[in-house]
Amino acid sequence: MGATGATGNALLHSLRTLGVPVRALTRTPHTPIAGTTGAYPAPVEVRYADASDPHSLHTAFQGADQLFLAMANGPAQVELETRVIDIAAHAGVGHIVKISAPAAEPDSPVAVSRGHHAVEEHLRATGLTHTVLRPYAFTQNLLRLAPAVAQGVILGTTGDAPCNYVDCRDIGDVAAAALTRSEIAGHTYTLTGPEAVSSPELAARLSALTGRTIRYVDLTPAELRDNLVRTARMPGWLADHVTEIQQLTVTRPETPTTTVADVLGRPPRTVDAFLREHRTHFRR
Repeated sequence: MGATGATGNALLHSLRTLGVPVRALTRTPHTPIAGTTGAYPAPVEVRYADASDPHSLHTAFQGADQLFLAMANGPAQVELETRVIDIAAHAGVGHIVKISAPAAEPDSPVAVSRGHHAVEEHLRATGLTHTVLRPYAFTQNLLRLAPAVAQGVILGTTGDAPCNYVDCRDIGDVAAAALTRSEIAGHTYTLTGPEAVSSPELAARLSALTGRTIRYVDLTPAELRDNLVRTARMPGWLADHVTEIQQLTVTRPETPTTTVADVLGRPPRTVDAFLREHRTHFRR
């Protein structure tokens, strides 16, 4: 589940490269999914499934051995993910790989992370074999900074605190390993890239990349939330989440893990490599 999302699509590519049969679930099965065509060793079966439609889940899970579960964060996430897990267990799925979040704890200062903790606990209670992936900030989300970069500014509330980033393609490769290598399954993994980068450092790297001066402007949490709601038109819960996750960076200093390298036997992708790969996106 989540085949059209950043991590799910990366996993789709990884599994096809490995030649593993895969079923991609989507609410819009007639819309082309990136990565389902092309010269890969394994084909992709695309089926309709909606987490709010139990019948569609029962049908989609029939004959599946394992499930990758990645859903967009949202107010109904706990309800939807626990439903998916229960129906998957009833359908005979034996192993679930779930995308979770950092600080997935019952008393986490991040509401979304508290929700992920609840889903993790529910998954644990099923007795199914399960693998939990807790990735930090997606490097791909840096692309959302392009409009602000065009204006020469990045806004945030992290101060000088370094932030862990991880490329979704590395998350997909780790998920593929968990689904295809029994020694990897059944554990919880915290995923980061090779370095933590502060917002001022990120602004400096974007300045060097674009040839323009990009400034980082540090706001209070309240100022950032207000800007996200008024300017970015974010719903309140999402603006709260972005503010909370940025403040977590400040209150819990972030350092990289070696998990991606340990699992994959190669170093994770870097922020600098990602920025160079997408330089034209930031130079518009």
